[in-house]
Amino acid sequence: MKIYGINKTTLLDYPGHVAATIFTGGCNMRCPFCQNSGLVLAPEQQPEISEDEALTFLKKRKGILEGVCITGGEPTLQTDLESFIRRIRELGYLIKLDTNGYRPKVLGHLLDRGLLEYVAMDIKASRERYGIACGLPDMELAPIEESVELLKSSRITYEFRTTVVKGIHSPEEFTAIGQWLQGCRTYYLQSYRDSDQVMRPGYESFDPGELENMRKRAAEYIPQTALRGVD
Repeated sequence: MKIYGINKTTLLDYPGHVAATIFTGGCNMRCPFCQNSGLVLAPEQQPEISEDEALTFLKKRKGILEGVCITGGEPTLQTDLESFIRRIRELGYLIKLDTNGYRPKVLGHLLDRGLLEYVAMDIKASRERYGIACGLPDMELAPIEESVELLKSSRITYEFRTTVVKGIHSPEEFTAIGQWLQGCRTYYLQSYRDSDQVMRPGYESFDPGELENMRKRAAEYIPQTALRGVD
């Protein structure tokens, strides 16, 4: 595993549980509004944490932490992700995976083997604008579609989520997203926040009223649609 950071305690990354978050490096997308550009573009320039070091930390935190969130970058690019998850589970932790859904075979493999308790999958945009939002104009949408269906048919806890960015998204788009994801259990709209770590800084967030309008559009098709990170 290529590990480039650990958030030792979080109440936000794994809903309902006290958890640690482990950050992997590398990604197969180039979303211009990505908040972890260093992990995506040049992970080798980040301080690396060994797998054994991460597991030693988790052993010491048994009884305090309940779960581990594995995020990135894109964790499904890691060839030894399954073995790492198994080692964490042996310590008694619940596992949450954050993914962009572009490697459905990996996701399906982990689901089939019962190695995940929670998956959060990013929905970058509507089908029509997906490549633009991902920074990959010619990307194939089929892998994303497959991952959506895998989660909708799974028995584990999952969420779909979209980081809403002015200049990338429009209110009308959330009607299309709602129609696409109709039947899913939970969908979150997250407010974008600019920072120096964004791949292309300078985007803006929508105001709370605009976000609520987008939420209502999606909620016509997905009743469990909520806002997240809105002041």
